[in-house]
Amino acid sequence: MSRNVRVGLIQASNPVNDENVPVRDIQEAAFEKHLPLIEKAGEEGVQVLGLQEIFNGPYFCPSQDKRWYAAAEPVDGPTVERLRPYARKYQMAMVVPIYEEAMAGVYYNTAVVLDADGATLGIYRKNHIPQTAGFWEKYFFKPGNLGYPTFQTRYARVGVYICYDRHFPEGARILGLNGAEVVFNPSATVAGLSQYLWKLEQPAHAVANGYFVAASNRVGTEAPWGIGRFYGTSYVVDPRGRFLCQASEDGDELVHADCDLDQIREVRETWQFYRDRRPETYDAMTRQLP
Repeated sequence: MSRNVRVGLIQASNPVNDENVPVRDIQEAAFEKHLPLIEKAGEEGVQVLGLQEIFNGPYFCPSQDKRWYAAAEPVDGPTVERLRPYARKYQMAMVVPIYEEAMAGVYYNTAVVLDADGATLGIYRKNHIPQTAGFWEKYFFKPGNLGYPTFQTRYARVGVYICYDRHFPEGARILGLNGAEVVFNPSATVAGLSQYLWKLEQPAHAVANGYFVAASNRVGTEAPWGIGRFYGTSYVVDPRGRFLCQASEDGDELVHADCDLDQIREVRETWQFYRDRRPETYDAMTRQLP
């Protein structure tokens, strides 16, 4: 019997883009906007749902305004606590990206993984943090320190890679070696230089590692930064890199796909990339070269 799991993704624009509004009010508006889509996911039988990067607010990293530190919260803070009842109500595991305050003044870009009973299975902290004009992420986030864990939900073992992580195949491979069957990549990426990579790199990760990838991206533009248009196009691909579902570039949407996890074994037995690995020859990858 096939092991079918319904995987869902939500993409949405930020509803309040006004610097005069308190940070907590902006977060509340974003959270409330997601609730009908979360309910819809549950009603449509989604079993593992992924939300976009720091879903409960704008992507504030184009600024260096420390007022956004007020958006941070503990792993089991109010955002996660308010989502637990939805996980339990719909028996739906969830990948919940938040802005984490690990201790006073120490912040991470984090995803909390909830199981279908609402329990916290663990967290992933974004490892690769860019620092370029328009993306002042190192001002807000410390690089992750938990490696590349995977989490056994009721339905599938999931891994998480966050936004900029997707450009690095090394972590994507480790997630597979750690048993990931579905890898979620919540993102906030705008049209321009890297858009063509959006539908190239992650299907390639899926093929190279023989797992499903569920990639989400927000939509719309966000003031006052105006760094560009978030182009949505959230999707799920299978271990052959085939698109199973895809959202539009500009709509607030839920998309989902039924993923046959037995396909993982089938693909890996065809393409023996894990069998033919030569880790003893890869030492240079762990050294600072040149």
